[in-house]
Amino acid sequence: MKLALYQPDIAPNVGTLLRLGACMGVPVHIIEPCGFPFGARDLKRSVMDYSEMADVTRHSSWDAFLKSETNARLVLLTTKTDLPYTDFNFGPDDILLLGRESVGVPEEVHQRADARVTIPMQAGMRSVNVAIAASMVLGEGLRQTGAFPRQEQKDR
Repeated sequence: MKLALYQPDIAPNVGTLLRLGACMGVPVHIIEPCGFPFGARDLKRSVMDYSEMADVTRHSSWDAFLKSETNARLVLLTTKTDLPYTDFNFGPDDILLLGRESVGVPEEVHQRADARVTIPMQAGMRSVNVAIAASMVLGEGLRQTGAFPRQEQKDR
């Protein structure tokens, strides 16, 4: 399983997602342009010392990303569907695609997605933070595919 961030706007969210990827052993793809300079102080603060352990690939554009990930199924997290992520059957090679915090993804990206899932919320709510959304859906995908990292037993 992989995470892909489409033109992210907010450096601290990207840092949080890079840290999530490092902790879960999940590669993170950044589809540029970003709404901030990559390596910004806010990004470094939120990723902390996990940047060395994160598996990050940067793509110069949506087209460049698509050329590099030809066989994977793209699962878009969006508010524009009725399919709850908990009702979706994830596969081990899925890429969870997250849109820009400010506007999501354009229609062409929506149309290219192989599947669209949403997080059920209370009426009147727009969305949860993109890093929280990724954590929730990635957790379910890892659970379904049995791909959570195995922790060593600690001496007590």
